[in-house]
Amino acid sequence: MTALVRDPIPLPARPRRRPPAAGAASLALRPLLDPPRRPARVIAVFPSALYLEMRGGAEPRVLAVVTSDAGRLPNAVVVVATRREHPFRSVREGGDALVGEGRVEADGLAVRVRRWWDPSPALAAMQPAALARGVRALEDELASAGALTAAGPAGGGLDGHPDPAGLAAACAAGDLADAVEAAERIVGLGPGLTPSGDDILCGLLVSLRLVGGAVRHGEAAVRMADWIGAAVTADAGTRTTALAATLLHCAAAGGAGAEVAAVLRFVGGHEPPGGAGQSAVRRLLSVGHTSGADLAHGVLAGCRAALALSAATARSAAKVTA
Repeated sequence: MTALVRDPIPLPARPRRRPPAAGAASLALRPLLDPPRRPARVIAVFPSALYLEMRGGAEPRVLAVVTSDAGRLPNAVVVVATRREHPFRSVREGGDALVGEGRVEADGLAVRVRRWWDPSPALAAMQPAALARGVRALEDELASAGALTAAGPAGGGLDGHPDPAGLAAACAAGDLADAVEAAERIVGLGPGLTPSGDDILCGLLVSLRLVGGAVRHGEAAVRMADWIGAAVTADAGTRTTALAATLLHCAAAGGAGAEVAAVLRFVGGHEPPGGAGQSAVRRLLSVGHTSGADLAHGVLAGCRAALALSAATARSAAKVTA
């Protein structure tokens, strides 16, 4: 009997899976990234960022995956790639994703968290006089960039709307009731993934909490942040976008994006006026269409309020000891 010899049948090659990209995650995302993997949905995709919304659970519910040359939100995982490398080209909006166990997976994208970063910038203790200098320097930089005029803040998405000015005035006066009412009126106000009203509130909340916590006699500013933060996050999930609701929760806890953190360090005297300080303000103003200007206006209102409230507390303390 003659053995029949056949040529080997070629088997289809297995698709090679790319190793996961390395990422640096905000500490605010530990509740999402540490537990076992859970399903998520891709709600938006851009060249420099994609946004995933978790299905159920507490805040933070939205996670951002951003390129190294994009703005760093307080709920972001930063990947080691630039937008020119198109790291998100395989991800489709509305698609399914998985988040947990230190990984983010969506379509052809896989990211492994290799390190963590703190979204709450540490500000050194400062005297009211130092804060006053920092506020004046911020005002000068905003005015030089055209974002502040004699009539008030300019260039934001709510330019000319009365409530942001009313909110700033109520905060500076220590009027909790009026401040909360004005803040609640601008939740979700404006178009986009992060409406202008929410951007203003994020800048305000972070500044009240962090600057108020750093300046002497700043306790009233921190209490103001507590009240406003509790009010605007209570039903943010039904009044604004999912991303903006998460950012409001982050801001209420003192979480800031990298651009906001740099401006707060400038106000605190950690960056010199002009040079790096000027660059920090310009970088913030360049974020998004109006988000940068709105965040800057909120930061300015919060810093001004922290200064006014600390001065009022100091005067009251002097009267008591006199």
